[in-house]
Amino acid sequence: MLTGGPLDVLTGDYLAELTMLILGRDRLKNPDLGYAKTFLRQLEEGLGLAHERGVRIVANAGGLNPAGLADAVRTLAAKAGVPVRVAHVEGDDLTARVDGALTANAYLGGAGIATCLRAGADVVVTGRVTDAALVSGPAAWWFDWAPDDYDRLAGAVTAGHVLECGTQATGGNYSFFARHDIRRPGFPLAEISEDGSAVITKHPGTGGAVTTGTVTAQLLYETQGVRYLGPDVTTRLDTVRLTDEGADRVRVTGVRGEAPPPSLKVGVTRIGGWRNEIVFVLTGLDIEAKANLVRTQLTEVLEGVADTTWTLARTDHEDADTQETASALLRLVVRDPSPDRVGRALTSTAIELALGSYPGFHVTAPPGPAQPYGVFTSTLIPSDEVPHTAVLPDGTRLAVTPTAPAAAAAPPAFEARESEGGATAEPPAEPPAEPPAEPPAGPTVRAPLGAVAGARSGDKGGDANVGVWVETDPAWQWLLHTLTVEAFQALLPETAQHTVDRHVLPHLRALNFTVTGILGDGVASGHRFDPQAKALGEWLRARHLDIPVVLLPAPEATS
Repeated sequence: MLTGGPLDVLTGDYLAELTMLILGRDRLKNPDLGYAKTFLRQLEEGLGLAHERGVRIVANAGGLNPAGLADAVRTLAAKAGVPVRVAHVEGDDLTARVDGALTANAYLGGAGIATCLRAGADVVVTGRVTDAALVSGPAAWWFDWAPDDYDRLAGAVTAGHVLECGTQATGGNYSFFARHDIRRPGFPLAEISEDGSAVITKHPGTGGAVTTGTVTAQLLYETQGVRYLGPDVTTRLDTVRLTDEGADRVRVTGVRGEAPPPSLKVGVTRIGGWRNEIVFVLTGLDIEAKANLVRTQLTEVLEGVADTTWTLARTDHEDADTQETASALLRLVVRDPSPDRVGRALTSTAIELALGSYPGFHVTAPPGPAQPYGVFTSTLIPSDEVPHTAVLPDGTRLAVTPTAPAAAAAPPAFEARESEGGATAEPPAEPPAEPPAEPPAGPTVRAPLGAVAGARSGDKGGDANVGVWVETDPAWQWLLHTLTVEAFQALLPETAQHTVDRHVLPHLRALNFTVTGILGDGVASGHRFDPQAKALGEWLRARHLDIPVVLLPAPEATS
C-alpha cells in the first residue's frame, strides 16, 4: 500500500471476537502483552517509508494494551532512527468491571483517533474501536467535521466498513470469483470527499477487482438491520447508493446518518470450559450402521460429560474410484467444565476400539488433551460511563466526550444487561414498508439460487447474517418476492429452529437475513462445523428452487 500509489492514511484492522480471546490468554501469561505482535513486525518494514511519504498510520492493534504497543512502537522507531510521534486511544477495557471475564471491551468510535491526529500524531494505535472507526476517525480529522455531521460521518463509516476486511472488497471471498483474477488481490482504498461520499478503488496494477458487486458483498458482511449502529453515528445502510465509475472505481453516495444510540456495545469473553474431539473415518458400505456401532460403544464412557455432539458428514460416494471419496467422517465433540472428563483418557478410550469396532476403523488424528474454549457475549453500557481517552504524543491525556445520542432511555445497569448469545443492540426503528413486488412471468426451471444471486455471510457473537444480492432490477423483484423468511428457513433447515429476520436494502438490490443464536456462544466455542458462518451464504446459493428462465444467464456457446 505504501509503494503502490499515494496515500494519506494507512489503516489496519487487527481485532475480532476470537482475537480478543487470544490476546486475553496472552495477557494472562505476560501482563506486558495483549497487543497484536504482528503489527510491530510489519512496522519494521514500513515505518520509515510511511514517515518519508507523510503517511499517517492508524491501527487497532493495541488490543488489550494500547499503551504497551505505543511504547513498543516508540522503541522500534528509535532503533530505526525514524522520528515519529506516537499516540494511543484507551478506555475501552472494562474487564475489571465484569465478574469472571477474561476480556470486556467497549467498542469506541473514531473521535479519539481524530483527537490524536489533530495533535500531530504520525502513528495512532487503539484498543477496541469499531472496525469502521479506523476510517471515520481520520476522515473527521482531515475535514474537521463536527460531531453532529451525521451524514458525512455515516459516509465515512460506510467506506470504513468496505475497507475493514481488506481484500474482501477486491474480489476475495466473492461469490462470482471466477469473473476476476483473484490469485493475489490488491488491497482496497477509499478516496473520501468532504461531503462524506467516497470512491472505492485500489492501486493500479494490483490484482483482483473493485466492482459494484464486490463492494455490495462487503457492505452486507456482518451487518444486521438497516440501521448500522455505531458510537459516532447510526448509518442508514438502506440509503447507500453505488455507482460504477469505470475500471476498479465504485462511488458510494447518498448515505444518511442519524444520532448514535445512547450506549456502547461491550464484547465480553470468558473461558467457557474444556473441549475435545475425535473424527472417525467410515469407508465403503453400511456407513450408518458403522456410525451407530461407534456411538453405542462409547455410550458408557460419555456418561457424565456435560455436552456431547455427534455429526456424520456423508462425504462418501457410491462406487468411488478413490478411498478418500469412498469415506464419510463421524465427528465427536465433547465439552465439559472439567478438563479431566474430556481429556486424553476419553479420547484414548475411543482409539482403543481400533481392533474391536467397525471394519476399516481409523481416525484422522491421535488422541489429544482437552483444550479450553471461549464464550463470547455482549452487553450495553451508557456511553458516558466509558472513559474514552486520547493519549497524545506528548503524554497529555484528553477525555473524549461522547457524541450526543439519539433520544432514548439509557440502558439499565451494566451488569444487568448481560446477553447469553449474539450481539446486543438497541432496537432499530421499523424500516419503511417494502414495495409491492411480483416475480417475472414466464416458465421456470429448477436451479441453484447462486445462478442469479451472490451472498456473503459472517458472525456477530452467537448470531449469523447472510446478505443476498442480485445485479438486475427484474432479478431484484423476483428475489424480494421469493426469498421470504419462510423460504430462507426451508432452504437452510438448520436455521428453522432459530429466529430469522429479513432486512431490505433496495438501493443495493439486497436482502440481509440475521439468524439469532445459530452459532451458540460464538466462534471460540466451536459450536458449529462452520463456527463463524463464513460459508452459510454459499450453502444458501447452492440450494435449488424454481427460478424464471428469463433471469438465468444464457448458456455459453460451444463449438
